[in-house]
Amino acid sequence: MSLDHVVILFQLIAFMFAISVHESAHAWMANRQGDPTARMLGRISLNPIKHIDPIGTVLLPLIAMLTHLPVIGWAKPTPVDPRNFKNPVRDDILTSVAGPVSNFIVATAATILLGAIEVLAPGGRMLVQGSLAGFVMGNASLAPVTLLLSQFLIINVLLAVFNLIPVPPLDGSHVLRHLLPDGVRQVYDSIGMFALMALVFFGGGLIMALIRPVLNFYQAILMAI
Repeated sequence: MSLDHVVILFQLIAFMFAISVHESAHAWMANRQGDPTARMLGRISLNPIKHIDPIGTVLLPLIAMLTHLPVIGWAKPTPVDPRNFKNPVRDDILTSVAGPVSNFIVATAATILLGAIEVLAPGGRMLVQGSLAGFVMGNASLAPVTLLLSQFLIINVLLAVFNLIPVPPLDGSHVLRHLLPDGVRQVYDSIGMFALMALVFFGGGLIMALIRPVLNFYQAILMAI
């Protein structure tokens, strides 16, 4: 198995874990705010099978991995019934942002572990910096772990930032829509998957412009250790 194949495998593992954490966080927060719909359907789970969407979880990420593009995508939407919320606006926003926040938590944990490797392992800095660029340098015994942690960092940041873009039905749209007048909100909600597809296929430059500073922030932390 070549290094490229290993990277693709690790990207797949990291992506499946990232979407499972993301959707479980939505379901957990919705349940906490009074809506048990997702919990009753078994969506508070790290089992990726519970969250797979054929296009967003399988087709689009696979194309990205094989063409060496940033791995972005989405899972099957977590079912939420806002009628169960005590405070519909606040609780909808909390439920929506819980997913991206959970991915930032995973990315931060991966950064801490990578920092520990930098400090404690012989040649750790070279190994970590190489793994973030997608290749292996230095300590061969730690290379697989470092490469996997790097993918956990990168993909969780990609997923978090992508989902915060205020395009329906991404999580960021659930924040913006509550600030719009009723008539505008109806048009905004109706854009739906058309706007998302346009973003994915034509908005690559915009997506990377939003993601790159966040990735640079995490990488700067590792460079400073």
